[in-house]
Amino acid sequence: MSIDPSAIVHPAAIVEDGAEIGAGARIGPWCLVGAQVSIGAGAELLSHVAVTGATSIGEGTRVWPFASLGAQPQDLKFTGEESRLEIGARNMIREHVTMNPGTEGGGGVTRVGDGCLFMASSHVGHDCIVGNGVIVANNAPLGGHVIVEDRAIIGGNAAVHQHSRIGRGAMIGGLTGVERDVIPFGSVTGDRAHLAGLNLVGLRRAKFPREHISALRAAVDFIFDEAAEGSVVIRAREASERWPDQPLVAEVVRFMLADSARQFVTRRGK
Repeated sequence: MSIDPSAIVHPAAIVEDGAEIGAGARIGPWCLVGAQVSIGAGAELLSHVAVTGATSIGEGTRVWPFASLGAQPQDLKFTGEESRLEIGARNMIREHVTMNPGTEGGGGVTRVGDGCLFMASSHVGHDCIVGNGVIVANNAPLGGHVIVEDRAIIGGNAAVHQHSRIGRGAMIGGLTGVERDVIPFGSVTGDRAHLAGLNLVGLRRAKFPREHISALRAAVDFIFDEAAEGSVVIRAREASERWPDQPLVAEVVRFMLADSARQFVTRRGK
């Protein structure tokens, strides 16, 4: 066990031998910190938090009561192989959030970036990769092997199917079921997700130039034109030629041309 002298561990907490607690970290009452756990400097477990398995929590991250981090993956194929959960810095992990480590079939690691907010009862499944500044609202689960890029927002009670990708800055509406990939900056909604447009609020808050946003809107209209012939992937390639010097268009095209297990959320939702 390695507990920095400046860390505060409540007498009612259990910290197993082998755990590492960083400078200024606070472990509240009735928390469990397992033997393979590393808690970064200034991180805080408020109370009744269980952190087990090979789990690391970055500096300044706060975890609210009844969260469970690092427990065995919810995957029947898991046989006890080595796997881990890596949580970055300055995250807020609210009540009853669950995050599972990886599995052999997914690379063995679940990774969460920095500065994210996970609201109460949200879930990060095994082998997920979550970027920086992501918001996952109440009761929203990410199935196994999901990729969520930076600053995406997952609305309350939405659900993201296994192996789906959520692009940077995308907005998933509340109660939306996502079974396919969502393009960067896309806005999707519906019980089975359809592409409603772009996350214009997020684009403007990110201070992208107006001409870049206008080009992106035109390119997305072109790519997802329901009356056009050919697949959306073919039209994405054409879009890169029509808007050759537009960085947001290029990002969406790269996303759509990357390898994926899923198709894309379209305006029809299928």
